[in-house]
Amino acid sequence: MELKAAILHYCKYQERCHSEVRNKLYELGCTTPEVEQTIAGLVETGVLNEERFARAFAGGKFRMKQWGREKIKQQLKLRKISDYCIKKAMTEISPEEYEITLNKISSKKIEEIKKDRSILSRKSKLYRYLVQKGYERDIVSDVVNTAYPLHK
Repeated sequence: MELKAAILHYCKYQERCHSEVRNKLYELGCTTPEVEQTIAGLVETGVLNEERFARAFAGGKFRMKQWGREKIKQQLKLRKISDYCIKKAMTEISPEEYEITLNKISSKKIEEIKKDRSILSRKSKLYRYLVQKGYERDIVSDVVNTAYPLHK
């Protein structure tokens, strides 16, 4: 019974995906049939819901860490979230909010790197930073080219 209480607490503390709960159950010493039965029970009772997890994850990582869509999708795939749930999770990020955040973090980075002498170096640093944050390469290229146009 204490196993059930522990896993319930684990799931209610924050949204979890199936793979996280599965790993936790194995850590607690459960066998494969016990793990599958417990996960099925949690899904039935609504404690465990992948779509809800994906939405919370996407919204949280975007708002708190300012991650782009690509990085969020990649992290959800690492957690074995279905394409359907990933698509639903992406609806948590409004296009307007996405653009505002991208502009805000790119402006901050431009300020940081403005002491670099070479424009090529600044462009490269800005591009790498935004791609590393998970923003789409075509959007990043537009931001970089707007920030550092070829002809002044």
